[in-house]
Amino acid sequence: MLKLENITKSFNGTTILNNLSLEVKDNAILSIVGPSGAGKTTLLRSIAGLDRVDSGKFILDDKPFDPAEASDTERIIGVVFQDFNLFPHLTVMENVTLAPTMVLKQSKQQATDNAKKLLEQLELSSHADQYPFELSGGQKQRVAIARALAMQPKILCYDEPTSALDPSLRDAVADLILGLKKTGITQIVVTHDPDFAKKISDQLLEVKPINK
Repeated sequence: MLKLENITKSFNGTTILNNLSLEVKDNAILSIVGPSGAGKTTLLRSIAGLDRVDSGKFILDDKPFDPAEASDTERIIGVVFQDFNLFPHLTVMENVTLAPTMVLKQSKQQATDNAKKLLEQLELSSHADQYPFELSGGQKQRVAIARALAMQPKILCYDEPTSALDPSLRDAVADLILGLKKTGITQIVVTHDPDFAKKISDQLLEVKPINK
């Protein structure tokens, strides 16, 4: 279980998160919703260790945990970014295997075998040798998820997973996230879409702008 206790974060003198506390249960899907500027992405980036908080505590499995200090090799939290951040000069397979070989020091064969399983799971096997520019938005997103899963995180975070996609693909994304729940991974989703959030979530957190 991941716990946040009294998390506070400010930018340039403006408080974005103020003494926020929450619990995310193991194997749960937490959706964070709220208007633009309410701090959804800031909260997600803080959980992922991409932004350091000003004060407060993170506790993972009853032990203090600082996501900003966690090394890549600890493989605790993965992130699927809104713009996917795929390497354009690498194939799908190369995108998925790069970090496991460089960071986790997996052999090329081990990383490739694991990647093949992930690509099959995400219905991407036939795209392994393609480059990102040859993929649809939905396919790029699934590659980004495969790349994050290849690092074997305990928690997978998504920043607006439906924002760059055609509305008709929203249900497919929901099915994908719900399918990953069966693998035992905990997922945290930032979304501007309350209906999408209700469909996928075990827990729902609504953040609101802090009154000045």
